[in-house]
Amino acid sequence: MFRFAGFELDQQRDELRGPDGVGVKLRPKTFEMLRLFATNSGRVLSKQELMEAIWPNVHVGEDSLFQGIRELRTALGDDQRQMIKLVSGRGYVLTAEVAVLEPAPAPDAISPVQPIDALPASPTEIVIAPSHPQRSIFGLSGRVAAAAAVFCVVIGFAVAALVLRPDFIFKRTPPVIAVIPIVDASNDPRGGAMAGEVTSRLADGFARIDDIRIVTPQSPGARGDNKTALAASADFEIRGELQRVDQSWTLRSRIVKRATGEVQSVATITVDANDTDEQLQQTRLAAGAGHLLARRLNDQLEADKSPAANDSVSMGDSKVVIEQALASINKTTRERFGMAQTILQKALADKPDSVNVAVALSALQLRGIQMRWYSPNDAMAAEAHASTTLERALRARPNSIPVLETYCRFLSATNHFLESLVACARVLSFDPWNGGALYLVGLGQIFLGRFEDALATFQQADRFDTPAVSRWTWLLGAGWANQLMGRGADAVPWFQRSIAITKASGRTQMMLAAAYQQAGQFDEAKAAMQEGLKMVPGTTRLNVGPPTKNTSPIYLAATDKVIQFMVDAGLPEK
Repeated sequence: MFRFAGFELDQQRDELRGPDGVGVKLRPKTFEMLRLFATNSGRVLSKQELMEAIWPNVHVGEDSLFQGIRELRTALGDDQRQMIKLVSGRGYVLTAEVAVLEPAPAPDAISPVQPIDALPASPTEIVIAPSHPQRSIFGLSGRVAAAAAVFCVVIGFAVAALVLRPDFIFKRTPPVIAVIPIVDASNDPRGGAMAGEVTSRLADGFARIDDIRIVTPQSPGARGDNKTALAASADFEIRGELQRVDQSWTLRSRIVKRATGEVQSVATITVDANDTDEQLQQTRLAAGAGHLLARRLNDQLEADKSPAANDSVSMGDSKVVIEQALASINKTTRERFGMAQTILQKALADKPDSVNVAVALSALQLRGIQMRWYSPNDAMAAEAHASTTLERALRARPNSIPVLETYCRFLSATNHFLESLVACARVLSFDPWNGGALYLVGLGQIFLGRFEDALATFQQADRFDTPAVSRWTWLLGAGWANQLMGRGADAVPWFQRSIAITKASGRTQMMLAAAYQQAGQFDEAKAAMQEGLKMVPGTTRLNVGPPTKNTSPIYLAATDKVIQFMVDAGLPEK
């Protein structure tokens, strides 16, 4: 057992306990990472060393490592990144002092007669042995009677558990998902290697999802499991084919219910084959397919676990309404926002018990709060509505991705940034490729003054690039993180890519102006600021300031410098 900073890492139980003695939930790979840090306390572990130790014989990108580091810091309350510290250019190190504790020996392993001076020094570790262990308190008949009594108690407890809580003994086992190797149908010499890499990345991503178990038929499993045999009895299979069509790679994948052969969902993803970064191609193929399949699998499993929680309106009807609303805000303008809100409000008036539509409306309203498209009074009413709606939805569907996403956004929009990091991590535990959740994680890291972490998070979202409709957000975030760190020249291309997708509210143009000003491109800075002021007339230094509630002094100081660059580029003082 390892003890550090008030935590205990119990290797026998595979458990991390906090200073209050309560277990802290960690995914198996994250636990193994913490174990590696604890056994190498004070030594810098390179990224390559960490990845090879945690994912042996499996090719994973650095995004898997970054996610594990984030989860460990969240679990350890290491918001200042001082316990697990990044050593620039070298890797990571656990800085806390680690004490190694030997477990107390079991009573039957202790010598019958022990000299007093041989007893453990700690009173809590003393085990008192009988002076004559060969003599039993019970005779043979007494031991038989005691065993019978214990047996009756166990049987009675089991019967009671079956009557009162049938799931107490027969717990629902997690569904098994077999990831079948993707078939190379490309007629391209790189196709086989590409298909193998995409399969590995897809399996690695699904292995991070809570409440399911992943097997790959081609390799033996841990603890002696035969994955080939287990795959044959899997509940679902993920299958796919990789094709080369013109200048693109296209992955067609699907989830199949093994018992019936019924296709549960299908995902088709295409990436540019001319991109020189093959690892990026592989990541985006796996992420695009994984994101869609994970969401649909989550819908299916939630419906199977809790049919009573389904909407009174049919899932198909509510899906159409929500898609219509989302389609109207792809360009993120105030007018389209209003159209979407009207669509969802009408749908909710028709079907007031629809959890799906209520959550979609709450998500839209939170976006309006963040974009400042509400008056102060209307914003307060929208926040109160969202809070009430989400409390009800979380009780009905605690593992639903759409509900968790909206709760994550709610905490971010209401400036509960630490809580939002935890909530958004919960989203990623069901959809590891969720770019929207990654953006909100990065946003929380920015407001908490953790700019390097935020940049890494936004870059990870950019590598996944899912869903495409949110692409402008993490591009904006990456530019912002660079800008706050004084890297104006690095921020400019990120802002330009974001603006190419959507001009948003004009704020991005003003941030671009500040980045140009930082980089010494003064003419470009003035032109960008003029464009931003055309889109949002009346903006001044007095009303462009950031939120201050629950934000870090580091963030506020960096933002003051950015606003000064905006003023230098032409933003009016008042």
